[in-house]
Amino acid sequence: MDKNQIKIFNLNEQPNDFAFWQAQPFAARLKALATIRAEFNTWKYGIAEPRLQRVYRVVEQKRG
Repeated sequence: MDKNQIKIFNLNEQPNDFAFWQAQPFAARLKALATIRAEFNTWKYGIAEPRLQRVYRVVEQKRG
């Protein structure tokens, strides 16, 4: 964690979280979202990353 980003505020002087996230670049917000999703999936389902099931379909091709 970058210690330059840590700031201490009094309870009645806390800044708005929405304003903080709006000030962040898109890539940083997307990275934070991916981290939150991974932590939630580990907590809720006990897996590091959810996976999609594979679906196989046999398609008959006519050669002419």
